[in-house]
Amino acid sequence: MRIDFSLASNLLKEADHILILCHRSPDGDTLGSAYALCRALQSLGKKARISVEDEIPASFGYMKDDIDEMEFEPSFFVAVDVATFQLLGSEEYRAAFQNRIDLCIDHHSTNSDYAKYTLLEPEAAATAETILLLLYEMGVNVDSATAECIYTGLSTDTGCFRYSNTTSRTLRMAADMVDKKIPFDIINKRMFETRTATYNRLETLALNSMESFFDGKAAIITITQEMYRQSGSDESESHPLKAIPRQIEGVLVGVTIKEMKDGSFQASVRTDPPANASRICTDFGGGGHIRAAGCNLPGQTIEEAKENLLKSIKAELERL
Repeated sequence: MRIDFSLASNLLKEADHILILCHRSPDGDTLGSAYALCRALQSLGKKARISVEDEIPASFGYMKDDIDEMEFEPSFFVAVDVATFQLLGSEEYRAAFQNRIDLCIDHHSTNSDYAKYTLLEPEAAATAETILLLLYEMGVNVDSATAECIYTGLSTDTGCFRYSNTTSRTLRMAADMVDKKIPFDIINKRMFETRTATYNRLETLALNSMESFFDGKAAIITITQEMYRQSGSDESESHPLKAIPRQIEGVLVGVTIKEMKDGSFQASVRTDPPANASRICTDFGGGGHIRAAGCNLPGQTIEEAKENLLKSIKAELERL
């Protein structure tokens, strides 16, 4: 059931023992939204904590500073920035939340309405925008630590305000967070300019895997668990690689396929006009936006996963 800010605010004010869920391979928006909401709920005297299946990248560690890691038995479940139930994580992880998501707060137009209640703003550049408006609706004081989380969500989902999803509201919200005296320059440097030696080795291996398809209109890089072992890196450092395939001249569909620890495969799809990333990913139960989307891929090997994805990419390119 789709709801408005008023009802979402009332649901959270009436709830307690709240577990906030992020999507698999957590990025700045799902984490920024989750930690901003968690801080707000704790400031209201509620018990709240965050759950995410995959390791949180070290670069986002500042959002956890000084937060109370509460222990309790959850009775209210909130998913943030999670378009479909499958994106929460592996089947084993999801089993604990099957038919138990009370509220989903999201900005993906492909949201599958898997939660009992859904607060959805498809026009928002990031779920962090919707979270900020919800905090205002709840009458929460947005302090500097919460503002850092909101700013992180805004900046990462817009490519530091470079992508076409950036709106005047996004910029105004970012300015409001800067007014909270947050170290936005340090956040930007950490998100967009800082790379570890292990990441550099992983990027080299990933670039060597790049393949071109459909007369150069699609490019795919693959990241395997063996690449993590060779580079000394891990999945938490792989996020910047998602943007690389689309940066090649002539590419309309850029894809990064990752082998997960459990042997499954995940795709991050980025497109340029007129290709539609979400249309490609919804074929596999995923979702997202026209220019950026993600999904889990069927297949026993990375080659099988790639073959399945290529069929959907081909269909999308033939539509254009």
